[in-house]
Amino acid sequence: MNIENAYILGLAGALLALGYAMFQRSKVMKYSEGTPEIAKIAEAIRTGANAYLKRQFSTVAKFYLLMTFLLAVLAYFGLVTIYIPFAFVIGGMFSQAASFIGMKIATQANSRTAFAASESLNKGLNVAFSSGTVMSFTIVGLGLLDISGWFLILRYVFNESAGVIAENMVMFGVGASAFALFARVGGGIFTKAADVGADLVGKVEAGIPEDDPRNPAVIADNVGDNVGDVAGMGADLYESYVGSIHAAIALGYSGFYSINEKLGLAAMFLPVGIAVLGLFSSFIGSLLIRTSETATQKQLLGTLRTGTYSAAVLSAIACAPLTYLLMDGNWGIYVSILIGLGAGCLIGYFTEYFTSDSYRPTRELAAASETGPATLIIGGISLGMKSAVAPIIVVSVSIIASFLASGGVLHTNAPNYVELFTRGLYGIGISAVGMLSTLGITLACDAYGPVADNAGGIAEMANLDHEVRERTDALDSLGNTTAATGKGFAIGSAALTALALLVSYVSIAQEAVFTAGKGFVLDLSITNPSVLAGAFVGIMLVFIFLAITMSAVQRSAQSIVVEVRRQFKEIPGLLEGTGEPDYISCVDLCTRSALREMVVPALLGVVAPVVTGLILGVESVVGLLAGTTICGFAMAVFTSNAGGAWDNAKKHIEAGAYGGKGSDNHKAAVIGDTVGDPFKDTSGPSLNVLIKLVSTVSIVFVTLVATYSIF
Repeated sequence: MNIENAYILGLAGALLALGYAMFQRSKVMKYSEGTPEIAKIAEAIRTGANAYLKRQFSTVAKFYLLMTFLLAVLAYFGLVTIYIPFAFVIGGMFSQAASFIGMKIATQANSRTAFAASESLNKGLNVAFSSGTVMSFTIVGLGLLDISGWFLILRYVFNESAGVIAENMVMFGVGASAFALFARVGGGIFTKAADVGADLVGKVEAGIPEDDPRNPAVIADNVGDNVGDVAGMGADLYESYVGSIHAAIALGYSGFYSINEKLGLAAMFLPVGIAVLGLFSSFIGSLLIRTSETATQKQLLGTLRTGTYSAAVLSAIACAPLTYLLMDGNWGIYVSILIGLGAGCLIGYFTEYFTSDSYRPTRELAAASETGPATLIIGGISLGMKSAVAPIIVVSVSIIASFLASGGVLHTNAPNYVELFTRGLYGIGISAVGMLSTLGITLACDAYGPVADNAGGIAEMANLDHEVRERTDALDSLGNTTAATGKGFAIGSAALTALALLVSYVSIAQEAVFTAGKGFVLDLSITNPSVLAGAFVGIMLVFIFLAITMSAVQRSAQSIVVEVRRQFKEIPGLLEGTGEPDYISCVDLCTRSALREMVVPALLGVVAPVVTGLILGVESVVGLLAGTTICGFAMAVFTSNAGGAWDNAKKHIEAGAYGGKGSDNHKAAVIGDTVGDPFKDTSGPSLNVLIKLVSTVSIVFVTLVATYSIF
């Protein structure tokens, strides 16, 4: 079989994934929404989420029109290829589709999960997890459709060479990255503004339960779970998935094609083949997610582990013959795939260890509430910083081990040094693909969490039995841990993918410099002032991005706090339960704040590498990418894990520890949780998108920078 025709298997895998997603959607929709009161609450959440996404898409469309026009102008003058404007739009559309489909099924599944939980814990888990698989398999399907479709179009419609395809493919993720950053930042601001406002006034000041229908911000909070934790996450993970495959395809060409054409084409296809095998492994793993009615938190976590680890093992086994046949018996590349899979599982484990209340760190954090919110917040910051150590070591070891394995250490036919080096870099890229190969199940475990959270809110507002809320709380607490684990996978893969993109940038930049007639060899040593200055700019970019996104949540949350206080004060009988809260005003406040505040941080990722390059030159961009990747990775792990630990420390207390709900310890934990909200659901997860957006933007505009830079 001609290896170029093998991309048809990618299209077949895409259709199977999308078909399974449709099957799972129909399965979820067959469950009953329950009572009319449950259906009414769910409809209010759906309406708010649809309204927000509609306005978000309208806002982002203006940016896409402007960027498409700019890219078309650059293509006209030969500064980018003619395919980039089209790929930018299509990538954004696919990312938007992943976001929209995930949100739609989540808003249908929340009420069904609440009602199913009234029958049994296992049934509630089944509905919520099934909705998660709709999103995860949609993302995998759209990703394979995008990548395989573009390769076949470029090869057979436009008759482009493998080199042109590889160079273009590495740029094709920019549209998805741009939309993902808008979705993550905007959705994160919305959800955390509502969450913080609802908690501070409702739980701390008024002393009413979480998701109490008397709280005017409660519907906005539930809407936020869908537009931030589901829609934003969907766009984010779609971008991570296709970005890792794009980078590996480009490195496969540069590492193998010049030596052996057939081997080069095989190396370009291997990431797609791994993704298809990971799809089937995820499907089998998802069938293993079952639990008993009396399951403890540890047992619930165990059943999800069974599914994810089984999928990883199956994928590892399946990739062995594929890699051996495609790569001429180079077992070193297979070892790199195993390293990626293993690194993903290790990052998941360490994330779980530091954020789950089943383990000591989060339990000790909950104990810090006995001396007030200050010590709890200090403890959470310390925990987050400590939690970054293990993932950094895991990724560092993975980079070196993948490089050495694929570079010829385990290959008996070792080529020359240049070949060793380029093949080693391919190993790093393929390791990132291995880490995300089982996204079909790892994302499903992540995506079900917000559905369970919404189900708990609906159970509270609909006055369902206390036992139902206990079941949904168990699922929600588990969802916080799996969400943190999913973010760990995304952040870890971002680091590996960004390094692969950095290598692609260096290769393309050197060629662009010669083409521009400047004729110098890039000096990428750390002693080069341009590289060093660029690294400082990259680190600064991470900090200013964190500052802007957290300030956005702060300002938006303040407006919600003021509005909720106003309603408690001005609406007669609201706190007594006889008055009717104005939910719509809070949803509208969050919508307007999120759309206003998301623009600047999203534009930073587009503008920073271009401006830096035009002022300081292409060498400075290499420093910027290194600084953004290293600092961004560490800060993303720190913020995500600290926020997850604060949240689960609160839930540990709500389960009865240290005085339980309503105690001073609980109020301290709620304050800690509100501090952690923008950490884990706005700033932290947005950083991994920023890392890759900066990388892809740098590659797209490299010819412009090389031609017109001042230095």
